[in-house]
Amino acid sequence: MNNTEVITVDFYHDVICSWCYVISPRLRKLEKENKNIKVKHHSFALFPNKESIIHMFGSKKEGKKQIMEHWRNSSCRLDEEVCKIDANLMEDKTFDYPHSMPGLIACKAAEKQGGSKMYWDFYDAVQKAHLVEGKNIDSEETLIGIAEVLHLDIELFKKEISSSEIREIVNEEIKNAQEIGINSVPTIVVNGKYKISGARSYDELKQAINRMVN
Repeated sequence: MNNTEVITVDFYHDVICSWCYVISPRLRKLEKENKNIKVKHHSFALFPNKESIIHMFGSKKEGKKQIMEHWRNSSCRLDEEVCKIDANLMEDKTFDYPHSMPGLIACKAAEKQGGSKMYWDFYDAVQKAHLVEGKNIDSEETLIGIAEVLHLDIELFKKEISSSEIREIVNEEIKNAQEIGINSVPTIVVNGKYKISGARSYDELKQAINRMVN
C-alpha cells in the first residue's frame, strides 16, 4: 500500500448479523495497523420490521431455529480473543427475535454524539449484547443501558432514538446500499468500487485490499 494514499473501506452491516460480529474486530485491527485505511459504517437491515422474520422463514419459530444455526456457524469463524457467540442462551429466551431498526437507529444516535468512533463502539456493544449476552436489543432499556456504559448524554440519546430525523438517516443509508447492489452483509466496498462479501479472515482482507489498491 502507498503510505500516503487514503483507502476508504465502507462496511455495510446489521446489528443482528452474526457474520458482521465476526468481521468487525478484523476491520478494527486492519484500521489500527494501517493508518491510511479509514473504515466507514453503513446500515443494512436484514429484518426491517417485526414481521420480517415471518416473511422470510414462514414463522418466528422456524426463523429463530435457522438463525441459531447461522450463529453456530459464525462462532466457528471467530478469532480466539473475541467473546463467543452463545446460540444456546438466545434459544432459551422467550422474547421475539429482534429486528434490525432499533439497534441501527441507536448506533446512529450514538454517532451524532460521538462521531464514527462512538458509532463503532456502540455497534460492537449492541452486537455483544445480542449475540453473547442474549439480551433483547429491540428493548429501549437494553439500548439505554449500553448508552450509559459508553457515557453518552442519556436524555439526548432518548430523544434521538425517537426522532424521525435519525430514522430517516438510517432509511436513506439502507436505500443507498440497495441502489449500489448491496444485498447481503457483511459487505465491504474498497475505494467505492471493489466489493468484498462475507466474513473473510484478517489475512484475506489485507491481501484483497492490497491487490485492489496496488
